[in-house]
Amino acid sequence: MLIDTPKGAAIYTVRDRPAFQDEALAIQEALYNPIQHNPIDELLKPGMRVLIVHSDITRATPNDRLLPVILQEIIAHGVKREDITLLNGLGTHRLQTRQELIKMLGENIVSNYRCLQHDAYDQSQLVQIESPGLQRPVMVNRQLFEADLIILTGFIEPHFFAGYSGGPKAILPALAGAETVFHNHNPAMVTHPNATFNKTLGNPLWEEIKAAAECIENTFLVNVTLDRNNRITGVFTGDVIAAHQSGCQFVRETSLFNISEPYDLVITSNSGYPLDQNLYQCVKGMAAAKNAVRKGGCILMLAACEEGLPDQSAFARWLKQAGSPQGLQELISQPEFFGQDSWQVQIQAQVQAHADVFLYSDGLDESQLKTSQLFQCQNPNDTIPELIKQYGPRTCVLPQGPLTILELTGC
Repeated sequence: MLIDTPKGAAIYTVRDRPAFQDEALAIQEALYNPIQHNPIDELLKPGMRVLIVHSDITRATPNDRLLPVILQEIIAHGVKREDITLLNGLGTHRLQTRQELIKMLGENIVSNYRCLQHDAYDQSQLVQIESPGLQRPVMVNRQLFEADLIILTGFIEPHFFAGYSGGPKAILPALAGAETVFHNHNPAMVTHPNATFNKTLGNPLWEEIKAAAECIENTFLVNVTLDRNNRITGVFTGDVIAAHQSGCQFVRETSLFNISEPYDLVITSNSGYPLDQNLYQCVKGMAAAKNAVRKGGCILMLAACEEGLPDQSAFARWLKQAGSPQGLQELISQPEFFGQDSWQVQIQAQVQAHADVFLYSDGLDESQLKTSQLFQCQNPNDTIPELIKQYGPRTCVLPQGPLTILELTGC
């Protein structure tokens, strides 16, 4: 939506990088010029089984432009179509419908290839991995051990407690069992000071993700970066960790801004569709704003939330159980606070403990807005002047929400 930007407000948007004029060519060239890895043509041979892991509908990965190029290369090197499997890395998210898969991947792929979806709750899909780098057993999808080559796709953006998306997250949480995800996203992990935007190394949550990914052999990463129009600006291929770190640095240079002092009011979004499909996802935008707002300040979140909270989610059940903003703070301190979506509730509670949060969404009804435990905003252009009067004049706007990282100088 359009809002009247307050006079004097600072506006932070991701710095422009030139997008590729020929995306298919850029992807192809990256496949043959990977980082710390053999090129794709040296990995493929007739008779081998290839697994391609892709992200789900809540992510902006351009699967419909990325996957056809990869599939073309695989087929060109003699691998039969029936030996290729595409696996939707859902983590603990819901399964996609066939129409959603077609929207994500394209009709040709869905109709002509073996397309599977990870179910974190289906024990028959899972096997256990162990290594000295893991503090506990980790369960992952057994398809990872039934393929000769595993291509992990995705896109890299700032992440509110894993540092950055992409890379090893295609294994954990994307292909992990539910209990594994719950433990990786547990309260102690999520509240660690290094579990935040822009931090991977030294972030205990990400370090466990990395250790899990390093247990999987024969992997090849294909990650992309995107501009605000979802055009590809970078392709990072090869070793899962090395290529991902290269991509993180690329994103850091476009997304990170230093500020000398926090703002009274931060107006944010969750960067639009598909990232703002529901309130659960929009907690990321709130977390981005928290880094920029003073203690006791205000955040105004603008989001579509066309899928609601979503209502049938554990996230919604936790919020209903809390009953109030104060109840939310009490809920996250309880010993039994653990399980599906608890991490998102915990982050929301942390944001609300730091600043007041107002929500404008035309996708949520009155009951859903009440359940959200956030202050309601009926009209942003009417509300913003009132918020400035109440909280102070220093205002910033994050049109792309969690795609931008604001850090206080010296932090």
